[in-house]
Amino acid sequence: MIHFGPAGNCQRFYDEGYKGSEQAPAWIAAQGLNAYEYAAGHGVSIGAEKARLIGAEAQKANIAVSIHAPYYINGANLEKLENNIAYLMDAARAVKLMGGGRVVFHPGSPSRMKRDAALQNTLETVALARKRLDDAGYADILLCPETMGRPSQLGTLDEIIALCQAVPGTLPTIDFAHLHAITLGAMTDEAAFEAVVGRLIDGLGYERVQHFHAHFSRIAFTNKGEKCHMTFADTDYGPDFACLAPVLRRHALEPTIICESRGTQADDAMTMKAIYEAT
Repeated sequence: MIHFGPAGNCQRFYDEGYKGSEQAPAWIAAQGLNAYEYAAGHGVSIGAEKARLIGAEAQKANIAVSIHAPYYINGANLEKLENNIAYLMDAARAVKLMGGGRVVFHPGSPSRMKRDAALQNTLETVALARKRLDDAGYADILLCPETMGRPSQLGTLDEIIALCQAVPGTLPTIDFAHLHAITLGAMTDEAAFEAVVGRLIDGLGYERVQHFHAHFSRIAFTNKGEKCHMTFADTDYGPDFACLAPVLRRHALEPTIICESRGTQADDAMTMKAIYEAT
Protein backbone atom coordinates (compact mmCIF):
# COMPACT_ATOMS: atom_id res chain seq x y z
CA MET A 1 0.00 0.00 0.00
CA ILE A 2 1.25 3.47 -0.86
CA HIS A 3 1.21 5.97 2.02
CA PHE A 4 0.72 9.75 1.96
CA GLY A 5 0.96 12.09 4.91
CA PRO A 6 2.41 15.28 6.40
CA ALA A 7 5.71 16.11 8.03
CA GLY A 8 4.68 17.43 11.42
CA ASN A 9 1.42 19.29 11.99
CA CYS A 10 0.13 21.74 9.41
CA GLN A 11 -1.37 25.13 10.09
CA ARG A 12 -4.93 23.93 9.51
CA PHE A 13 -4.50 21.35 12.27
CA TYR A 14 -3.92 24.17 14.74
CA ASP A 15 -6.50 26.48 13.17
CA GLU A 16 -9.13 23.81 13.80
CA GLY A 17 -8.31 23.84 17.51
CA TYR A 18 -5.99 20.86 17.81
CA LYS A 19 -2.88 21.31 19.93
CA GLY A 20 -1.00 18.09 20.60
CA SER A 21 0.69 15.60 18.30
CA GLU A 22 -1.19 12.81 20.05
CA GLN A 23 -4.25 14.24 18.26
CA ALA A 24 -2.55 14.11 14.87
CA PRO A 25 -3.14 10.45 13.85
CA ALA A 26 -6.93 10.63 14.09
CA TRP A 27 -6.95 14.04 12.37
CA ILE A 28 -4.70 12.77 9.57
CA ALA A 29 -6.90 9.71 9.05
CA ALA A 30 -9.96 11.97 8.84
CA GLN A 31 -8.27 13.75 5.91
CA GLY A 32 -8.00 10.42 4.08
CA LEU A 33 -4.24 10.14 4.69
CA ASN A 34 -2.32 7.26 6.23
CA ALA A 35 1.19 8.46 7.19
CA TYR A 36 2.75 10.88 9.68
CA GLU A 37 6.35 11.94 10.07
CA TYR A 38 7.01 13.19 13.58
CA ALA A 39 9.28 16.23 13.42
CA ALA A 40 12.31 16.01 15.73
CA GLY A 41 14.72 18.03 13.61
CA HIS A 42 15.63 20.26 16.52
CA GLY A 43 16.08 17.41 18.97
CA VAL A 44 14.28 14.31 20.22
CA SER A 45 12.59 15.84 23.24
CA ILE A 46 9.39 13.79 23.25
CA GLY A 47 8.75 11.85 26.45
CA ALA A 48 8.02 8.13 26.53
CA GLU A 49 4.44 8.60 27.72
CA LYS A 50 3.51 10.95 24.89
CA ALA A 51 5.30 8.77 22.33
CA ARG A 52 3.31 5.74 23.48
CA LEU A 53 0.09 7.78 23.27
CA ILE A 54 0.88 8.81 19.69
CA GLY A 55 1.62 5.17 18.94
CA ALA A 56 -1.69 3.99 20.39
CA GLU A 57 -3.60 6.62 18.41
CA ALA A 58 -1.65 5.81 15.23
CA GLN A 59 -2.47 2.13 15.59
CA LYS A 60 -6.18 2.89 16.01
CA ALA A 61 -6.15 5.18 12.98
CA ASN A 62 -3.93 2.89 10.85
CA ILE A 63 -1.29 5.59 10.39
CA ALA A 64 2.30 4.66 9.44
CA VAL A 65 4.65 6.71 11.63
CA SER A 66 8.21 7.78 10.89
CA ILE A 67 10.46 10.31 12.62
CA HIS A 68 12.86 12.93 11.30
CA ALA A 69 16.03 12.81 13.41
CA PRO A 70 17.88 16.00 14.43
CA TYR A 71 19.18 18.14 11.60
CA TYR A 72 22.54 18.58 13.32
CA ILE A 73 23.60 14.98 12.81
CA ASN A 74 26.84 14.95 10.80
CA GLY A 75 28.05 11.43 10.16
CA ALA A 76 31.20 12.74 8.50
CA ASN A 77 32.47 14.23 11.76
CA LEU A 78 34.05 11.34 13.64
CA GLU A 79 34.96 13.65 16.54
CA LYS A 80 31.21 13.72 17.24
CA LEU A 81 30.71 10.02 16.51
CA GLU A 82 29.13 9.12 19.84
CA ASN A 83 26.85 12.16 19.77
CA ASN A 84 25.65 11.36 16.26
CA ILE A 85 24.94 7.75 17.16
CA ALA A 86 23.12 8.86 20.30
CA TYR A 87 20.86 11.16 18.26
CA LEU A 88 19.94 8.29 15.93
CA MET A 89 19.32 5.95 18.84
CA ASP A 90 17.14 8.53 20.60
CA ALA A 91 15.07 8.87 17.40
CA ALA A 92 14.82 5.09 17.05
CA ARG A 93 13.59 4.68 20.64
CA ALA A 94 10.98 7.38 20.13
CA VAL A 95 9.65 6.08 16.82
CA LYS A 96 9.42 2.54 18.16
CA LEU A 97 7.30 3.81 21.05
CA MET A 98 5.13 5.52 18.43
CA GLY A 99 4.69 2.21 16.62
CA GLY A 100 6.78 3.34 13.63
CA GLY A 101 9.80 1.86 11.97
CA ARG A 102 11.73 4.55 10.06
CA VAL A 103 14.30 7.14 11.17
CA VAL A 104 14.97 9.77 8.51
CA PHE A 105 18.26 11.66 8.85
CA HIS A 106 20.56 14.01 6.98
CA PRO A 107 23.93 12.32 6.30
CA GLY A 108 26.05 15.38 7.08
CA SER A 109 28.56 17.73 5.50
CA PRO A 110 32.13 17.30 4.23
CA SER A 111 33.13 20.71 5.60
CA ARG A 112 36.87 20.89 4.82
CA MET A 113 37.27 17.17 4.13
CA LYS A 114 37.50 15.60 0.72
CA ARG A 115 34.08 14.37 -0.26
CA ASP A 116 35.11 10.71 -0.60
CA ALA A 117 36.64 10.75 2.88
CA ALA A 118 33.55 12.42 4.33
CA LEU A 119 31.29 9.80 2.76
CA GLN A 120 33.49 7.01 4.11
CA ASN A 121 33.25 8.51 7.60
CA THR A 122 29.48 8.67 7.25
CA LEU A 123 29.34 5.04 6.16
CA GLU A 124 31.30 4.09 9.28
CA THR A 125 29.03 6.18 11.51
CA VAL A 126 25.84 4.68 10.08
CA ALA A 127 27.25 1.14 10.19
CA LEU A 128 28.16 1.53 13.86
CA ALA A 129 24.77 3.09 14.64
CA ARG A 130 23.13 0.14 12.89
CA LYS A 131 25.10 -2.32 15.03
CA ARG A 132 24.27 -0.45 18.24
CA LEU A 133 20.58 -0.39 17.33
CA ASP A 134 20.58 -4.10 16.52
CA ASP A 135 22.34 -4.92 19.79
CA ALA A 136 19.85 -2.79 21.73
CA GLY A 137 16.79 -4.53 20.27
CA TYR A 138 15.97 -2.07 17.48
CA ALA A 139 16.79 -4.29 14.51
CA ASP A 140 13.31 -3.60 13.11
CA ILE A 141 13.93 0.15 12.89
CA LEU A 142 15.21 1.26 9.47
CA LEU A 143 17.72 4.08 9.13
CA CYS A 144 16.69 6.24 6.16
CA PRO A 145 19.38 8.62 4.87
CA GLU A 146 17.95 11.51 2.86
CA THR A 147 18.98 13.06 -0.45
CA MET A 148 19.96 16.66 0.17
CA GLY A 149 19.44 19.91 -1.69
CA ARG A 150 22.82 21.64 -1.57
CA PRO A 151 26.15 20.63 -3.13
CA SER A 152 27.84 21.55 0.18
CA GLN A 153 26.01 18.65 1.87
CA LEU A 154 26.47 14.91 1.59
CA GLY A 155 23.43 13.25 0.10
CA THR A 156 23.48 13.12 -3.67
CA LEU A 157 21.35 10.34 -5.11
CA ASP A 158 24.46 8.25 -5.81
CA GLU A 159 25.79 8.84 -2.29
CA ILE A 160 22.52 7.71 -0.72
CA ILE A 161 22.51 4.61 -2.91
CA ALA A 162 26.13 3.87 -1.93
CA LEU A 163 25.32 4.30 1.76
CA CYS A 164 22.34 1.96 1.54
CA GLN A 165 24.38 -0.57 -0.45
CA ALA A 166 27.04 -0.59 2.26
CA VAL A 167 24.85 -0.75 5.36
CA PRO A 168 22.03 -3.27 5.83
CA GLY A 169 18.93 -2.12 7.66
CA THR A 170 18.81 1.12 5.71
CA LEU A 171 16.29 2.50 3.23
CA PRO A 172 16.70 5.59 1.05
CA THR A 173 14.69 8.73 1.69
CA ILE A 174 14.35 10.38 -1.69
CA ASP A 175 13.53 14.04 -1.26
CA PHE A 176 12.39 15.01 -4.74
CA ALA A 177 12.37 18.71 -3.91
CA HIS A 178 16.01 18.45 -2.86
CA LEU A 179 16.87 16.63 -6.09
CA HIS A 180 15.14 19.42 -8.02
CA ALA A 181 17.16 22.05 -6.15
CA ILE A 182 20.55 20.37 -6.39
CA THR A 183 20.10 19.88 -10.14
CA LEU A 184 19.04 23.54 -10.47
CA GLY A 185 15.55 22.65 -11.62
CA ALA A 186 16.03 19.49 -13.69
CA MET A 187 13.05 17.54 -12.27
CA THR A 188 10.61 18.95 -14.79
CA ASP A 189 9.16 15.94 -16.59
CA GLU A 190 8.30 12.28 -16.22
CA ALA A 191 11.60 11.20 -17.78
CA ALA A 192 13.58 12.89 -14.97
CA PHE A 193 11.64 10.98 -12.31
CA GLU A 194 11.95 7.76 -14.31
CA ALA A 195 15.73 8.21 -14.34
CA VAL A 196 15.83 8.59 -10.54
CA VAL A 197 13.69 5.50 -9.98
CA GLY A 198 15.76 3.56 -12.51
CA ARG A 199 18.99 4.39 -10.68
CA LEU A 200 17.44 3.36 -7.38
CA ILE A 201 16.29 0.00 -8.71
CA ASP A 202 19.62 -0.64 -10.46
CA GLY A 203 21.55 0.22 -7.31
CA LEU A 204 19.46 -1.42 -4.60
CA GLY A 205 17.16 -3.89 -6.33
CA TYR A 206 13.42 -3.71 -6.85
CA GLU A 207 12.41 -5.51 -3.66
CA ARG A 208 14.25 -3.01 -1.48
CA VAL A 209 13.14 0.03 -3.47
CA GLN A 210 9.46 -0.95 -3.70
CA HIS A 211 8.65 0.60 -0.31
CA PHE A 212 11.22 3.42 -0.24
CA HIS A 213 10.71 6.56 1.83
CA ALA A 214 10.14 9.92 0.13
CA HIS A 215 9.67 13.61 0.77
CA PHE A 216 7.85 15.85 -1.69
CA SER A 217 7.09 19.55 -1.95
CA ARG A 218 7.79 22.42 -4.30
CA ILE A 219 11.03 24.26 -3.56
CA ALA A 220 12.85 27.53 -4.13
CA PHE A 221 16.56 27.36 -4.88
CA THR A 222 19.58 29.43 -5.90
CA ASN A 223 22.78 28.46 -7.68
CA LYS A 224 23.92 27.12 -4.29
CA GLY A 225 20.97 24.75 -4.12
CA GLU A 226 18.00 24.62 -1.76
CA LYS A 227 16.62 27.88 -0.39
CA CYS A 228 13.26 26.92 1.15
CA HIS A 229 10.31 24.57 0.72
CA MET A 230 7.19 26.06 -0.86
CA THR A 231 3.55 24.96 -1.15
CA PHE A 232 1.65 23.40 -4.03
CA ALA A 233 -0.05 26.76 -4.55
CA ASP A 234 3.36 28.20 -5.48
CA THR A 235 3.11 26.92 -9.04
CA ASP A 236 6.07 28.99 -10.25
CA TYR A 237 8.22 26.43 -8.43
CA GLY A 238 8.80 22.75 -9.06
CA PRO A 239 8.77 19.85 -8.96
CA ASP A 240 5.29 18.68 -9.94
CA PHE A 241 3.96 15.48 -8.37
CA ALA A 242 1.99 14.75 -11.56
CA CYS A 243 5.33 13.83 -13.15
CA LEU A 244 6.12 11.26 -10.44
CA ALA A 245 2.72 9.56 -10.07
CA PRO A 246 2.81 7.68 -13.39
CA VAL A 247 6.34 6.45 -12.68
CA LEU A 248 5.20 5.00 -9.36
CA ARG A 249 2.24 3.34 -11.09
CA ARG A 250 4.35 1.94 -13.91
CA HIS A 251 6.81 0.28 -11.54
CA ALA A 252 4.17 -0.75 -8.97
CA LEU A 253 6.08 1.11 -6.27
CA GLU A 254 4.45 1.69 -2.89
CA PRO A 255 6.56 4.26 -1.04
CA THR A 256 5.68 6.36 1.96
CA ILE A 257 5.48 9.92 0.63
CA ILE A 258 5.74 12.65 3.24
CA CYS A 259 4.81 16.19 2.25
CA GLU A 260 7.05 18.99 3.54
CA SER A 261 5.15 21.97 2.14
CA ARG A 262 5.37 25.00 4.40
CA GLY A 263 2.20 25.04 6.49
CA THR A 264 0.02 23.16 4.01
CA GLN A 265 1.68 19.77 4.20
CA ALA A 266 -1.51 17.80 4.94
CA ASP A 267 -3.52 19.61 2.25
CA ASP A 268 -0.78 19.05 -0.32
CA ALA A 269 -0.45 15.41 0.73
CA MET A 270 -4.18 15.08 0.00
CA THR A 271 -3.56 16.61 -3.43
CA MET A 272 -0.80 14.08 -4.10
CA LYS A 273 -3.07 11.23 -3.13
CA ALA A 274 -5.79 12.51 -5.48
CA ILE A 275 -3.31 12.86 -8.35
CA TYR A 276 -2.00 9.34 -7.74
CA GLU A 277 -5.47 7.83 -7.60
CA ALA A 278 -6.42 9.57 -10.85
CA THR A 279 -3.27 8.34 -12.64
